[in-house]
Amino acid sequence: MRRNIWVDLLLYPTHTLPTAAAPAIVGVGLAIHNGVFAVVPATVAFAASWLVHVGGVFTDNYQLLTRNPEVPEHPELTAAVKDGSLRLSALWWAIAACFLVAALTGPYLISVAGIAVALFGAIGVVASLGYSVSRFSFTKLGVADPVFFLMFGVVAVAGIYYVQAAPTYAGSFDWRIVPQALPLSALVLGLPIGAIVTNVLLIDDIRDREFDALKGWNTGPVRFGLLWTRAEFAALMALAYLLPIWFWLGLRFSPWILLPLLTLPIAFGITRTICTQVRFERLFPMTPKTAALALQYAVLLAVGAAVHG
Repeated sequence: MRRNIWVDLLLYPTHTLPTAAAPAIVGVGLAIHNGVFAVVPATVAFAASWLVHVGGVFTDNYQLLTRNPEVPEHPELTAAVKDGSLRLSALWWAIAACFLVAALTGPYLISVAGIAVALFGAIGVVASLGYSVSRFSFTKLGVADPVFFLMFGVVAVAGIYYVQAAPTYAGSFDWRIVPQALPLSALVLGLPIGAIVTNVLLIDDIRDREFDALKGWNTGPVRFGLLWTRAEFAALMALAYLLPIWFWLGLRFSPWILLPLLTLPIAFGITRTICTQVRFERLFPMTPKTAALALQYAVLLAVGAAVHG
């Protein structure tokens, strides 16, 4: 019972793991393309980013259970708190453990790629906690969508690439940001991943719009309605499948960079469901399915990026 609570309802690995792994995989693919691939720094950086991501998910649920316990968004968690299967103190300590273990990777990553790595980590922590914490959270300000897009589409990919590439151009514990380790490709290659991961968020926003309104969250469906959010979803999905063409023609990657287009039928099916269905039972499976799409897309994009034309 407790395992189901922690794994299926809190950790939610079919959601958190693919969305964290997708940008990391793209960063590795680009590093292979540029001859700077380093397996240990990349793996450690991914582990840290996933822990920060999970810490943010735990924090979101902690905020719900402590500040809005009357909102029946996750009745299983509310029931678990009432019957003692889930202790809020244990959830708090799990949050602290996630961020503490992530922080423990800092000295190693800084020794490898310089002090600028701390900046990537700080941005990740602020974004993770800023989603639901305080009166000025991204959800209450109505800016969660662009934050997700930038974090998963730019910062995560650039950060993974940076820890691999920076040692080529600078020594350990260097205080500078190394421009050579942040080429244009590292800043834009993850944009389609950011688009798809943001769509994972939009599905949850559509599904939970009534609960979000009760919590005072200014998500797209709450502020602008379903039609707006569905249009945003379709536009982001279209962007994800147009960008590889630019990577090929504009950034001069090989035609292999078009491999993600193989997932277009899956994306079309998900988009059709999101744009036509309103029932919880139809929308709920779309969250892990879209997260899985992000992972599949990322693997193909990474392979396409790694292959030299």
